[in-house]
Amino acid sequence: MTQPPNQPPQGGFGSPQQPQSQPPQDPRQAGAPQPPPAGPPGTPAPQPGYGYPQQAPGQAGPYGYPQQPGPYSQPGQPGQPGQPGQPAAPAGPYAQPGPYGQPAQPAQPAQPGPYAQPGPYAQQSGPYGQQPGPYAQPQQPYPAGGGPGTPPPGGGRKSPFKGKPAMIIAASVAALLVAGGAVWAVTSGGGDDDKKKSEAKNKDPKSSASAPVNPGDGSGDGHEGKEDLNEGRKPGESKVLWYKEAPEAPGKGADAPGMWVKDGVAVKAAYRELLAYDVETGRPAWPAIKFPFEICSASRQISDDGKVVVAYKEGLKSSAECNQLQVVDLKTGKKGWQRESKKEGLFDMTLNVGLTITDDVLMVGRSQSGTAYRMSDGKKMYVVRKKDEGTCFPDGFTGGERILMSLSCGASTPTEHDELQELDPRTGKAKWTKKFPKGWRLEKVYSTSPAVLYLTNEDKKKWNITTLKAGSSATRSEVQVDEDFAPDCGWISSFSSDIQSCSGVAADDRYLYLPTKATSGANEIVAISLATGKAAWRVKSPTDTSMVPLKKQDGALIAYVKPSYTAGGRVVSIATSGSHTPKTLLRNPEGTSKIENGFFSKAVDYVDGRFYISTTRLSGTTQGREKLMLAYGK
Repeated sequence: MTQPPNQPPQGGFGSPQQPQSQPPQDPRQAGAPQPPPAGPPGTPAPQPGYGYPQQAPGQAGPYGYPQQPGPYSQPGQPGQPGQPGQPAAPAGPYAQPGPYGQPAQPAQPAQPGPYAQPGPYAQQSGPYGQQPGPYAQPQQPYPAGGGPGTPPPGGGRKSPFKGKPAMIIAASVAALLVAGGAVWAVTSGGGDDDKKKSEAKNKDPKSSASAPVNPGDGSGDGHEGKEDLNEGRKPGESKVLWYKEAPEAPGKGADAPGMWVKDGVAVKAAYRELLAYDVETGRPAWPAIKFPFEICSASRQISDDGKVVVAYKEGLKSSAECNQLQVVDLKTGKKGWQRESKKEGLFDMTLNVGLTITDDVLMVGRSQSGTAYRMSDGKKMYVVRKKDEGTCFPDGFTGGERILMSLSCGASTPTEHDELQELDPRTGKAKWTKKFPKGWRLEKVYSTSPAVLYLTNEDKKKWNITTLKAGSSATRSEVQVDEDFAPDCGWISSFSSDIQSCSGVAADDRYLYLPTKATSGANEIVAISLATGKAAWRVKSPTDTSMVPLKKQDGALIAYVKPSYTAGGRVVSIATSGSHTPKTLLRNPEGTSKIENGFFSKAVDYVDGRFYISTTRLSGTTQGREKLMLAYGK
């Protein structure tokens, strides 16, 4: 489908949205509803923005987050009289059982059956009076009186100058960092002697000879126990290679960003430490690196020579800047260069920064600028700032194959709009610029090669997923699939410069792979042709839980089938041509299913035949040691 120059492709408003997940409640109060994190006086409570996975009551959220109602999670309703209906955006992604044995409530389908035909409001006009768009579901109006699912003014990701003073936004970020994203702890209580060992395993793992929790070798990994997590493992099940507990965190909680697996070493950040484990044995690969203050950000990407960057705060106060950069070699644990990354403007906030690596360039993204450093030696290369006489501010960056930069322009003016640029990594000069008309917000970049963009229009209540042509701002295709999709795009991304934070989505040169929202039982992964925007094929989850894409590997799509409380998860391979029947690579043991299912805010990966799962947020609970990381293999 073509479009006028510099205008976003048309579409409905029913695309994958991103979660603003509430912290799971204290395990002693399982099932009790939790209020949203509170902001400072006079600041609206954080709400899910457009572009965040909205969640239906009673459902679990992405990767186990508890869900909350969203404005588009109910069955669609017709549009206003005289207007075409508009599609309902999806409810929360990855419906699954709730925490610690609470059964999930099935999501209510937006329409009968997984392949229901469009209703009487199947066609709608495009956002600019163009031909009818591809989306078929009718639009659900806002809930009366607002409520937890009502989006905040301005949509999902926010520019600091979209109707709020920068200092209020800074305070909101601080409040979120303190109150948001608490993760359930696994306490160290062992249970009574007369309980079945399988039940004990599914509570709080201690240790085992075959699945070491902590070697107890004085390396800071301590707390050696006796329990064997592989006891009772059934034929065909993978085994627990090792399990790790987290360092103690403060009562307000702490971040545990990043998880990298390379050259036989698995590395994890947690609070003030960087921990490394041998992938086969779980023993420390190198001594833990301890930082003077809390780790606040980490690069997703690994440099070509095997290095990552972590940022830590400059002090103990909640207002401390996240501006101290440290390079670390993943294989050896040796520290590289260290430096402070300074703000480049009066309202340039560094409470939360995004770190991305492209070639030999580290981009440190802030609220209104980005600074590029050379990875090899830490030399400052260039700064990307506001442009067009101060009306356009950088507010998000990608890494990996290329640097894409989003800009917020003309905030609160008649010319308000977003832009996207590709930057030359060596110079910071723009290779091309794509402008979006007023009202369209670039929420996330699903892929950088090819460039796949997710946009929303709050006023028109529409969404759009667009693929760009290689090396150009021109549109290659737009998604034309009537479906509720459910990738996971992170709990705090509305205030982050990381526009590349979505998991559960993958792309190659032919297809975009998106998981559908499970309405009841199994969901599907849909392969969408990048040439046409239409569904090329789809595959159903092999179990009654959701399946999400992880990555393309060796010509196949690798996907993770989520666990239940009675069955472990699976890693499967899906051929992208011929038969698409999932082939099981790992079937995780039933005996540790509750442990696997208990990682709520989490990162997952499959590398060299092993599956890794780790938490990305520590709750700081006083109940006992929290789980940090779990590895499965054959």
